[in-house]
Amino acid sequence: MFKESKVRINQQIEVIADTGYQGLNKLHAKTKLPKKRTRKHPLTKQERRSNALLASQRVLNENVIAMLKRFKILSDRYRNRRKRFGLRFNLIAAIHNYELSI
Repeated sequence: MFKESKVRINQQIEVIADTGYQGLNKLHAKTKLPKKRTRKHPLTKQERRSNALLASQRVLNENVIAMLKRFKILSDRYRNRRKRFGLRFNLIAAIHNYELSI
């Protein structure tokens, strides 16, 4: 699905993703994914700590995305002109940042 979206990521940017993006590390060198356990190979303590650290970094972004999705225009399929989506997204982000500063 990520390949089909044709989203391009700068190679200098570090990507922290969840296990839903397993193939992303083949497309992008600086991708951090949590380790998965199997029945035969349980995770070591170090791998569990690493996964917890990744989750704590990712949760900050997930919370911001959830706050932005309070605006229905971002939680539903966008049905207006694509040309204006960037402007509307920036306005919603500005409202969110303003709420944080109060």
